[in-house]
Amino acid sequence: MKKDVVIIGAGPAGIFTALEMIRRGAKQRILIVEKGQAVENRHCPKDKTRVCVGCKPYCHITTGFSGAGAFSDGKLSLCYEVGGDLPTLIGEQLAQETIDYADKIYLEFGADTHVEGVSNSEEVKKIRMRAIQAGLKLVDCPIRHMGTEKAQQIYYGIEQYLLQNGVELLFGYECRDILLEDGVCKGVVIYDNHGNTMTIEADHTVVATGRRGAEWLEKICAAYSIAHQPGTVDIGVRVEVRNEIMEKVNEVLYESKLIGYPKPFKNKVRTFCQNPGGFVSQENYDNNLAVVNGHSYKERKSDNTNLAILCSHNFSHPFNQPIAYAQKVGELTNMLGAGHILVQRFGDILDGKRTWEKELSQSNVRPSLPDAVAGDITAAMPYRAMINIINFIKSMDHVVEGFASNETLLYSPELKFYSNRVKMDKDFNTSVKGLHCLGDSSGWTRGLMMASVMGVLMGRRLAQGNE
Repeated sequence: MKKDVVIIGAGPAGIFTALEMIRRGAKQRILIVEKGQAVENRHCPKDKTRVCVGCKPYCHITTGFSGAGAFSDGKLSLCYEVGGDLPTLIGEQLAQETIDYADKIYLEFGADTHVEGVSNSEEVKKIRMRAIQAGLKLVDCPIRHMGTEKAQQIYYGIEQYLLQNGVELLFGYECRDILLEDGVCKGVVIYDNHGNTMTIEADHTVVATGRRGAEWLEKICAAYSIAHQPGTVDIGVRVEVRNEIMEKVNEVLYESKLIGYPKPFKNKVRTFCQNPGGFVSQENYDNNLAVVNGHSYKERKSDNTNLAILCSHNFSHPFNQPIAYAQKVGELTNMLGAGHILVQRFGDILDGKRTWEKELSQSNVRPSLPDAVAGDITAAMPYRAMINIINFIKSMDHVVEGFASNETLLYSPELKFYSNRVKMDKDFNTSVKGLHCLGDSSGWTRGLMMASVMGVLMGRRLAQGNE
């Protein structure tokens, strides 16, 4: 098969690459290869079974058109300071301008016009003052909340738009390898669930495999000496409290983005993906790795708010396998939970004891993840990360009174796989001609909006080449 542009991965980065090319009037033949299913065919059985059934060959939550975006809480961060390190590559001004541009596209396809976190300036000042007193930094960031169910509708609209405008979508195929000839990328080799292979030749190959594809891309970079470097890997927990505890922050900011460097290690620790009235969820990665995440819907609400607390780990020579390191932490935690997500009360962690199911049933905070297993997450969490998380939660208690209560729930493992940083220029050209890497798997972005921004800029670059 011969195409002008082949895009590996139908997450936001890949989607917006094709979308922007169409909007720019490009006439190239575009193919998007996605190992999951079309967004309308993605259904998680857990809605009915109440427990994860381990869908094969791939988890519907993490794979398929729009990637994990269709089953996430659907938050679009509208500030260049949030979403990864892309602004250091392309410049802050261009990053913000492209965020504003991509945001308008989401609105065109039905995103809610309401923006969270842009009012109540006096209340924000009070929250910031308490954060400063606690040694934390509050990052202001307007949020457009699509909601899990609305995000699926929006991405379905984009999917149909791409199809109607001649973009070919090939579902159920995974990229096995890239084609190199005299140092130039000439396309990819893909295969389906039955092992049948197909060669796709293309002038430009865009790899946008998301967090789930970060490990694969890391191996490709190592195999073909594509310039890259080990970056940061985030290991943490998903915290869940009653809505009453987070009421003011939820009302004023919707999502409180706080950063700290707690003693004694002073590693970067941050909050991420806050879901007012949301639900803790499970995602399954390759090798049956179960990790925790959080969702929030526009209509369906719980009594709890959940958010991630992530500890950043930076490794140096001679170690160069940060993704594998995080996976080992996850595998050990899964082992303790017999393949399920572990949950423990914060007070029990401080008391040096495990949590029992009976204690959870008697608490004010009831887990919104029904099949989470009560246990001891400290038996698997690295000491450095655990101490960082404990001290950060104590600091958070000064900002949000009651956050560090005995009944606060901590779920594990929460892992973010975007550690491989591919070296590229401002046009996203790698050290291999014809190969471009985008989104979270590239190591430059974190989240829906900044991945979409990278796709927009890639689309413009490829469209120019057709003029």
